[in-house]
Amino acid sequence: MTEQIKAAHISEIKPGMMKKIMVIGHSILLALVNGRYFAVDAVCPHLGGDLSSGTLHGTVLTCPMHNSQFDLRDGHVIRWTDQTGIRLAYASRAHPPKPLKHYPVRIEGDTIFIEM
Repeated sequence: MTEQIKAAHISEIKPGMMKKIMVIGHSILLALVNGRYFAVDAVCPHLGGDLSSGTLHGTVLTCPMHNSQFDLRDGHVIRWTDQTGIRLAYASRAHPPKPLKHYPVRIEGDTIFIEM
C-alpha cells in the first residue's frame, strides 16, 4: 500500500537545486528540473555515496564517489562507475548495476508530496 507523505514546500527548492530530506526513516533527494519535481533515494545503490553531494546536470545525477550516473526521471543507470577495463568488469560483477529508486511526486498548493 502506498502513502502520500508531505516532503517539503515548493519554496524550499529552486530550479536546478537538490535537497536531502528524511521521510519515514528514508534519506530522499528532492530536485527541481525544468519545472518538474523529482524524488529519489539519496543514497547511491553502487556503494552508498551521498547523492546530495553529487552534481545535477538536467535530469542526470552523478554520485560524488565513483561518478555513477542516474536519470532522475525513472532512476535508470546511465553509467555505473567511471572505472574502465578490468576494474569496470570487476566492479560490475562485485556490485551489479541497480537503478536508483524513484518516487512519484505530487504538488498540492505549495506542498510537495511523495508516494512511498
